[in-house]
Amino acid sequence: MQSNKDLAAGSGSLREAEQAFQAVRGRLFGIAYRMLGSVSEADDLLQEVWIRWQTSDRRNVRNAEAFLATTTTRLAINVLRSARARRETYVGPWLPEPVDTGADPALGAERAEALEIAVLMLLERLTPTERASYVLREAFDHSYERIAEIIGHTPANVRQLVSRARKHLAAEKRASVAASEQRRLLTAFVAAARSGEIAGLEALLAEDVVSYSDGGGAVRASKIPVVGRHRVARYVHAFAGTFWDGVTVEPVEANGHASARLSHEGRVVAVVTVSVTSDGIDRVLWMMNPSKLAAMAS
Repeated sequence: MQSNKDLAAGSGSLREAEQAFQAVRGRLFGIAYRMLGSVSEADDLLQEVWIRWQTSDRRNVRNAEAFLATTTTRLAINVLRSARARRETYVGPWLPEPVDTGADPALGAERAEALEIAVLMLLERLTPTERASYVLREAFDHSYERIAEIIGHTPANVRQLVSRARKHLAAEKRASVAASEQRRLLTAFVAAARSGEIAGLEALLAEDVVSYSDGGGAVRASKIPVVGRHRVARYVHAFAGTFWDGVTVEPVEANGHASARLSHEGRVVAVVTVSVTSDGIDRVLWMMNPSKLAAMAS
């Protein structure tokens, strides 16, 4: 039977473990969220990291942050591999779960790279190891040697993974505009959407605009992306009379960009954001899946 002294020593060790974990938890969440595109999955993963950390032999750990970052990344790679099968059967377009960076500015304070929802959508096309290498390099400035240790590859191979990821994203990612312009066009879009004025909507949209609605099969939403200026304008016009009835619109910051939080009778029903190029709004992103809106609740 343990003595009181032994119990006190074990308690102190656990307190130190918790302090070490909490000191880097924000950074770990940043890795997990960028890897998974889901607040809830990132939180669940960090719970597993904590369990592994508190039950590990920490006397042999020389660098707690390195150990925790490695554990987080490797678990995220495993989760991402299994998540791909689930997302293939997802009802309608799958969008990353938005996170309120206005309430948690530390998430993007170090580097905002790989945080924007449109970029997280592009990251879904990468392999798990490409995504991990890109996130660790671009968002957290890890060296190629450090990334190689984390994912179990050679530094030369990591360079290739990061290079391929950059090329994939460069081929799809469009030049963005100033944050003030994105905010202005979002505000104008929401106003035009509420009125249902087709001409006003079309004036804001790029010719090849795409509208994605993530309802997850839980609420009514388009099960396929809507493509093209005229089609998107008509799509938004079609539900203007019912969707906006009794809805309150609040400006929020989701994933580092201006967004609109839509609430009905005090319950958040959607988060809308847009990505903008010099040609106008080229992506309209409607997050309507109730299970993905908890992090954006007021």
